[in-house]
Parts: sequence; structure tokens; C-alpha cells
Amino acid sequence: MKDYVVGWGTLALINAGLAQGKNRSGINWFILSLITGPVATLLLVLSSNEPKQEETSDI
Repeated sequence: MKDYVVGWGTLALINAGLAQGKNRSGINWFILSLITGPVATLLLVLSSNEPKQEETSDI
């Protein structure tokens, strides 16, 4: 059982990194991955990248 929990947690961390690479919220995908596991990985792999939001300054 311990190996299963460690593997599930590792997958959640990998998904968080993958999500951040696609300009998505890492913490949200980490939590979603803890609940859904490999389904979240599939959704991330199939999703497209979100465009980066440019910061604007009012100087």
C-alpha cells in the first residue's frame, strides 16, 4: 500500500510541473491529480498550451 501512495504522490508532483510548463496553475493540478490520478495526466497531455499573460506597467 505504501508504494501505491508514494507513486500517486509522485504522479501529482509530475502533473503540477507539467501544468506549470503549459502556463496553468500547478497547485490546482496537483490537487486535481491527488483526486483523479492518471486521468489528470491524460487531460494535461491532451490540452494545449495557454498563452502567457503579458504584464503591463502604467508608467
